[in-house]
Amino acid sequence: MSVAGGLLLGIERALKLRIRAMQIFTKNASRWRADPLEDQHALAFRDAWQASGLAPVAAHGSYLINLASPDPELRRKSVLAYADELRRAEALGVRWLVTHPGAHMGSGEAAGCARIAESLDAARELAPAPSVATLLETVAGQGTTLGRRFEELARIRSAVSRPDFVLVCFDTCHVHAAGYDLVTERGCAATFAEFDAVLGLESLRLFHVNDSKNERGSRVDRHEHLGRGRLGPEPFARILRDPRFHGTPKVLETPKGKDGVVMDRRNLAFLRRLAGEPNGKGQERTGAEPPRGVGDP
Repeated sequence: MSVAGGLLLGIERALKLRIRAMQIFTKNASRWRADPLEDQHALAFRDAWQASGLAPVAAHGSYLINLASPDPELRRKSVLAYADELRRAEALGVRWLVTHPGAHMGSGEAAGCARIAESLDAARELAPAPSVATLLETVAGQGTTLGRRFEELARIRSAVSRPDFVLVCFDTCHVHAAGYDLVTERGCAATFAEFDAVLGLESLRLFHVNDSKNERGSRVDRHEHLGRGRLGPEPFARILRDPRFHGTPKVLETPKGKDGVVMDRRNLAFLRRLAGEPNGKGQERTGAEPPRGVGDP
């Protein structure tokens, strides 16, 4: 949810959409620096959140951060910026901070994963944030980005000093683009079985539910509205109806367009139909028509 104009507006926008969990940026994700988060603003956010009835709120870290960088200066800036993200999440009461693991920039997977682990530990030393866990996001694998394979995330977790503070965010578009099969029933079951074997399903704390504009294994990160891309409706229906994931929050990162509220409503309605939620008349919703775009007939 957008927090343009103030963090409290994110909660107001969420309530208008009747959502139960949300993800926010705590600062401009395209800038290194941000004004300090004042105590009164953090307290006001906590109070509004508690009154709202919203379930988990996750924060997403800055897109500029590269904890795997071999460049000492960029890595130093990234560690400082990530420590600031941890402080802000702690002040707001947000339990989960989602971050892209980083890109090794040609230095290799092993070296990149090692630097990520070292950077996470360094940031945690600067900002202990005892109530906040890092959620490493699965990535599509463009360029030299790390986190395309479950084994890469496991390697990072095994190298940090506190693996219990480093968990996982599962992005459906990214996992599909990375080459895993979520479309077929057998392939989807195999993907989650592999995740469980490598990382453990208990480490999966948040889903980003996004369709993909590109085919499986493309390693191209292009999100699409649910059911309108290469994934189709079936993977989302399986995830929503899988009892293992009933308590796992799921958030949208679908395209906003000119009026993000319209498409957010349509994507949410699509998910609720797939989940078989009541339609307001005590009857189960049926059908799974993908959400239409603004201007679609």
